[in-house]
Amino acid sequence: MVTQTPAIGDSTDLRDQAARRAGLAVIGCYLLGALLVTWRLWADPASRIPAGNLTDADLFAWYLRYAAAAVSHGRLPDLVTSAMNAPAGVSMMWNTSLLLPGVLLAPVTLALGPQVSLTFMTTAGFAGSAAALFWVLRRWQVRTSAAALAGAVYGFSPALLTSAIGHYNLQLAILPPLIVDAGLRIACGAPEPLVTRRWASRVPAPLRGGIWLGVLVVAELFVSEELALITAITGLLLVAALAASRPRIALRRLGPAAAGVAVAASVGLALAGHALWTQFHGGLVQHGPLFPPDYYVNDVTGFVTPSSYLLLHTAGTAATAARYQGGATEYLAYLGWPLIIAVVLAAVACWTRPAGRAVAVTLVVLGVFSLGGHLLNGGTTDPAVTLPWHWLEEHQLLSSVLPDRLSIAVDGAAAVLLALGIDAARARIVPASRGAGRLVLAAAVLACVPLVPRPLAAASATPLPSGWSATFAALRLPAGARVLAVPVPTNLLTAVMRWQADTGQPDSIIGGYFIGPGAGGQAYLNGTGVRPTAWYLDQLWAAGLRPASPFATAALTAGLPVAGPGGPAPAGRAPSMTQVRADFAYWRPDVVVAVTRVGAPLCRYLTGLLGPPTTQNGDVIAWLRAKAR
Repeated sequence: MVTQTPAIGDSTDLRDQAARRAGLAVIGCYLLGALLVTWRLWADPASRIPAGNLTDADLFAWYLRYAAAAVSHGRLPDLVTSAMNAPAGVSMMWNTSLLLPGVLLAPVTLALGPQVSLTFMTTAGFAGSAAALFWVLRRWQVRTSAAALAGAVYGFSPALLTSAIGHYNLQLAILPPLIVDAGLRIACGAPEPLVTRRWASRVPAPLRGGIWLGVLVVAELFVSEELALITAITGLLLVAALAASRPRIALRRLGPAAAGVAVAASVGLALAGHALWTQFHGGLVQHGPLFPPDYYVNDVTGFVTPSSYLLLHTAGTAATAARYQGGATEYLAYLGWPLIIAVVLAAVACWTRPAGRAVAVTLVVLGVFSLGGHLLNGGTTDPAVTLPWHWLEEHQLLSSVLPDRLSIAVDGAAAVLLALGIDAARARIVPASRGAGRLVLAAAVLACVPLVPRPLAAASATPLPSGWSATFAALRLPAGARVLAVPVPTNLLTAVMRWQADTGQPDSIIGGYFIGPGAGGQAYLNGTGVRPTAWYLDQLWAAGLRPASPFATAALTAGLPVAGPGGPAPAGRAPSMTQVRADFAYWRPDVVVAVTRVGAPLCRYLTGLLGPPTTQNGDVIAWLRAKAR
C-alpha cells in the first residue's frame, strides 16, 4: 500500500482554510457578544436608547436624519447649515456630526428611522472594533487565540462600553486599529519590527500604503475628529518608541516613510481639504477649549474601581464611580488589578522584542496623558502635581481632546500588549510543555473577566406628540421655513430635535444642542447662549405638563419643574416685552409651534403674545407668520 504525502502547497492551503474558519468563528463570537450587550435596545430599536444620556441620543439621531435628508435629495450634507440654530446656523465640522456614518446609513434611517441606525451603529461599534484589532494582530502574525482575546478586550472595553451611552462617535472605534497598522507599515516597513511583507503588488509600497492611510484618516475625520487625533497621538508614540529601539533601521526607513506620509497627506487634502478649510477658515470658526482643563480627566482610582456597567462590581465601587466629576458617560479609565498585573507581566515577557517595548511605552505614556494636566486622585485635584498633558493641552489642536477619552487608546494598547505577551510566553514555554502554554492563555483570559460588561440598560426616547406630523402637513411650509418650536431646544432640552429626527419635520429649527462660537469666537455649548425668551417658554412648557405626561422625563432631564398633583409648577419670571420683541426680531420665525394644550400656561402666554392660533392638532398648536405684538 502506497501512502501519498500531501504537497507543500496543499498543506499551506489547508492551514489557510483553517485560519479563515477560525477567524470567521472569532468574528461570529464578537457579533454574538455585541448582540448580548445591546439586546435591550434591539427589543424596540426604533425607540429604545441607552439609558443615562437622553440629550446626546437625541442629538445623534438629529445628525443621522440631517445626513439622510441630504442624501434623499441627491447630495451630500452641507458643512454649515441653518437646519439647527436658525438664523445663525451650525458648523457640522465643529460638532460631532457623524457625517460618514450618516451618509452610509441613510437608507436605514429613511426606511426605519434614525434610532434604528444608531442601534445598528452601537452593535457594529462593539463587534467591528473587536474584529478590526483582531484582524490587525493576525496580520502581525499573532496567534489566533491571543489575537481573539485582545480584540475582545478592546472592542468590549470599559471605555467603549461607557462611550456607548450616547457617545456614538467615540464608540464606533473600528478605524483606529486600521489607521495605526497602516501608519506602522509606512513608517517601519517589513518585515521588521511588527509586520511581514505579505501583499504582492506592482504599486510601490509608499504609494500604496500612503493612499490607504490617507483614506482611513479621512474616513475617521468624518466619524470623529477627536478620535482621529487620539489615534494620531497613539501612532506617533508607537513610531517614536520603535525608532528609539532601532535607530539605524529608522534612519534607513526615513525616506520611504516620508514619501508614504506625503502621499497620505495629499490624499487627505484631496478628500477632506474643503471640509477642513470650511472648519478653520469658513463661517462660524471658533477657538479655545470647550470645557475647563482638569475636569474630564481620569481619576487615578478609576483604573481599579469598576462601575455598575460591568458585570463584576460592588455597591461600593459603583457608588464611587458614580461620584466621578465628569459624569457616568465619561468614566472610562477602568482596567482592573488583574488585567494591570497581566499587562505588566506581558511587558516583561516581550520586552526584548522592539514591538513589545514600543507598545508598553506607548501604553504608559497614554495612561499618563489621560490623567490630564494635574493629578486627580479620589476626586481631589492636586495642583502641585503637574503632568505632561498640561503643556500639550495649550495647543489649539489638542485643546479639543478630552484627556479621559485617551482611555480608548489605552485599552487598545493594553490589549495589544497582552496579546504580544501571551505569544512571547507561549513561544518560550510550549516547546517544553503545551499544557503550560494553555495555562498562560487561561490565566490571561481570567485576568480579563473583570472587564465583562453587563447588557446596556435601555430607556424610551421622548415620544412624538400627537398631532406633530398633522400640524406640519396642514401648515404646508415652504422649504427652509424657520420654525420656533416650543419646547425650544437647548443642550438640556432636546425633545424637538428628537421629533424632527423621527419625522423629518420641520426643515429648520430655532435653537438646538450644538457647539458654536460665542463672544470673540470662543467655543461654547449653544454658541452665544440661550435667549431669555426661549428659556422662559421652556419653563412655561414644563410648568403646564400633566403629571403623567410622556414628556415629563425630558423636562426633568433639563432640570425644569414639572406640574404635580397640586397643579401647574411655577414658572420663572417673564422677560420684558422689550426683550421678547428683540428675541423675535432676531429669530424672525415663520411659524411658532408649541407642544401644549388649550388653557395651559404656555398656550395662554403665546395667545396673548401672538393672537389666536392658526391650527391645532392633538397636543400641537401653531401660530403662522408669528410676530410679537
